[in-house]
Amino acid sequence: MFITGFMVFLGVSLILIKLPRRVMLRALKHDLLIDILVSCLVLAIHWGTFSGVMAATVAGLMTSIMTSAAKRLFGYIDGDHYYIGKWKLNVE
Repeated sequence: MFITGFMVFLGVSLILIKLPRRVMLRALKHDLLIDILVSCLVLAIHWGTFSGVMAATVAGLMTSIMTSAAKRLFGYIDGDHYYIGKWKLNVE
């Protein structure tokens, strides 16, 4: 169940990494929404077994940690303003 949860988390992480930087930073503005959507989606997909629900819970928790860390490290874009995190990304 932990491996399945990690694989779901890895998939979400890779999608977020592959996005253009500007789109990724705009998405990080809505980190709570991403956490809720991922958690609900994986719970709906894996509903029915204990191991499936635990895998979805692990994926949701890891996604929440990742989006919070990414927002603090890279910042986010709100409108036309880039709120810089610890590391500034080149978005031009």
